[in-house]
Amino acid sequence: MKKEDKVCNGILPAARIGKVSEYYFSKKLKEIAQMNADGMNVINLGIGSPDLPPAPSTIEIFCREVSQPDTHGYQPYIGIAPLRTAFSEWYKKWFQVELDPNKEIQPLIGSKEGILHISMAFLNPGDGVLVPNPGYPTYSSVTKLVGAKIIEYKLSEENGWLPDFDALEELDLSGVKLMWVNYPHMPTGTPASKPLFEKLIAFGKRHNIVICNDNPYSFILNDKPLSLLSIEGAKEIAIEMNSMSKSHNMPGWRMAMVASNPTFIEWILRVKSNVDSGQFKPMQLAAAEALGYGKEWYDSINVLYKERRILAQQIMEMLGCTYNPAQTGLFLWGKVPSRYTNAEALSDELLYKAHVFATPGSVFGTQGEHYLRLSLCCNIKTLKEAIERIKKIQQ
Repeated sequence: MKKEDKVCNGILPAARIGKVSEYYFSKKLKEIAQMNADGMNVINLGIGSPDLPPAPSTIEIFCREVSQPDTHGYQPYIGIAPLRTAFSEWYKKWFQVELDPNKEIQPLIGSKEGILHISMAFLNPGDGVLVPNPGYPTYSSVTKLVGAKIIEYKLSEENGWLPDFDALEELDLSGVKLMWVNYPHMPTGTPASKPLFEKLIAFGKRHNIVICNDNPYSFILNDKPLSLLSIEGAKEIAIEMNSMSKSHNMPGWRMAMVASNPTFIEWILRVKSNVDSGQFKPMQLAAAEALGYGKEWYDSINVLYKERRILAQQIMEMLGCTYNPAQTGLFLWGKVPSRYTNAEALSDELLYKAHVFATPGSVFGTQGEHYLRLSLCCNIKTLKEAIERIKKIQQ
């Protein structure tokens, strides 16, 4: 335990707190807030929080329902039936996956919270967890919080940012209970594919490892949404989380879901029902409305992201970074030029000289040390301003 953690009368936090630190973006946003308070007007190209609103009808339903006198009480732990049904129909329409809304779907207050619920439901202290490097930092931090053991599997640009199954087979997998995957992949933008998902399901069944796919990016700059659960026999060994944060511009609403076989969902519910008391009913009804939108909704937001992506690519090229144009999702991932020791050096240069923040890939693991991530969650005017600022420091 760190000395500075010590407080009066020798009181110390739980040992698990010493295993994790404050989330990177939580700390960085404080620094950026202070810079803004000092008049620096930092352009934030780091956070993947959509700046666009949900569709008007979603907001209308929320406003209508919030004014009703009978919508303010506790809601069912399993979510209201209209929301579960809407998630089920969404999966059938877009992923060709049949899900029983009463037994195979559990609404979540965000995917990050779902990572904790799943980990608590499946992992005992000392159990092994396969965690991607690079990958979403919460997979590692939650694994530490529940006392499980992180076993990193490295992803590399040379292997297309896909798991190396030969290397996985060489690991001691005897104590591994869970494997986190995330395709379309964050932060690299690598799309999902049926052959990849088939290999993952076969790997999970071969070693009795639960495969959990975190799938919030299927609809962003991607015309082929794919679910891990579409693979034959996947429900026996797999779990999938999905979220409305990116696909429906609802990050602050915390509307997400987890899907799997009825047994796995019941185990997750045992944890969740002891942690929270469900979501506000007007939000659930509004989310159910949003899930029914057609292709025109996704096309409309992707038109904007395509325009932004062009400018993000221009920034990467100005910085001398290389990138794969086939990336999908809400970010652009690029390799920094060799003149920089690592991506943090370039990120700091941009922040302190140009007042533009871009995320260094080391946030996502050692495999991201020489990569930079740009978010597409800024409007065209802001991106153009970022370009002009970068030009000035390069003169």
